[in-house]
Amino acid sequence: MTAQQQPGNQIAWDDSVLPFQLDNCDIRGRVARLDGVLDGILSQHDYPPQVEALVAEMALLTALIGQTIKLRWKLSLQVQSKGAVRMIATDYYGPQEDGRSAQIRAYASYDADRLSDSVPFDQVGEGYFAIMIDQGQGMTPYQGITPLAGGSLAACAEAYFAQSEQLPTRFSLSFGRSSGPAEAEHWRAGGLMLQHMPKASPFAAKGEGTGDLLSANDLVHGDEEENWNRANILLDTVEDLELIGPSVPPTDLLLRLFHEEQPRVFDAQAVRFGCTCSEDRVRQSLSIYSAKDIEKMTTDDGRVTADCQFCGAHYDLDPATVGFEAETTSGD
Repeated sequence: MTAQQQPGNQIAWDDSVLPFQLDNCDIRGRVARLDGVLDGILSQHDYPPQVEALVAEMALLTALIGQTIKLRWKLSLQVQSKGAVRMIATDYYGPQEDGRSAQIRAYASYDADRLSDSVPFDQVGEGYFAIMIDQGQGMTPYQGITPLAGGSLAACAEAYFAQSEQLPTRFSLSFGRSSGPAEAEHWRAGGLMLQHMPKASPFAAKGEGTGDLLSANDLVHGDEEENWNRANILLDTVEDLELIGPSVPPTDLLLRLFHEEQPRVFDAQAVRFGCTCSEDRVRQSLSIYSAKDIEKMTTDDGRVTADCQFCGAHYDLDPATVGFEAETTSGD
């Protein structure tokens, strides 16, 4: 099957997440492509290559994990570290209704003078990897964390699922800049996620894990272990061009890798780069400050300004209209 070119050099399956199930081995998963989405995310900032790679990896993980959340929910991934890259934050907003696109945004904070020439994961130091789910107003948000370890953000996510959810999980990710004849350089990114669904209690781990952390292999045994290992061996054969190239649709990729496991696909979820910032949200965030605090934030031009780190939007406000004292006055 050849690629169906869309406007702007987009391929039919770009910017989508395809959920699937391997019926012969009780494994589910997702295939993600983030191309225009990643271009949108990374074009907001002039990140060094090491930071770009970390943001791209985090965005792919967010798309693969986020596809499972319900309509109107929000899933966030966050890295906080003592390294040169101090923070990476991503948000996945579930679609407002069936058939609509989900939205992804991402941002990284770093110290340029502390970056090294080593691999991207070395730019983060001691810290934690967190997953948070916001189910909406009136619901208590869920948060789970795991230490930054394992050599990649994908390894951190795998450790999170093993430790916090007791679910064996594997990721295979690829991303980079691509160009072709009469085609501007752009980002292409693809990933595949496998997750074993236990039949018995998900809390019955067979091993002690590595150090204080469980791994996927500590959670499966017997026939489940054999199925899990076989699927992982097949996953290890996937090539970068199969994940990000223009010639292999996600459905064909699943047949190439797992045809003996009887892959069954479900409806794909479209994703796009998007941000939820607005002037109302900026005003809400400033509503906790007094007039004296607002005065300290006021520029020499007599304005209060704010920039969205995710999308670059700039907000210029009259200081007399923000802060809790301004709200009180307007309420009177």
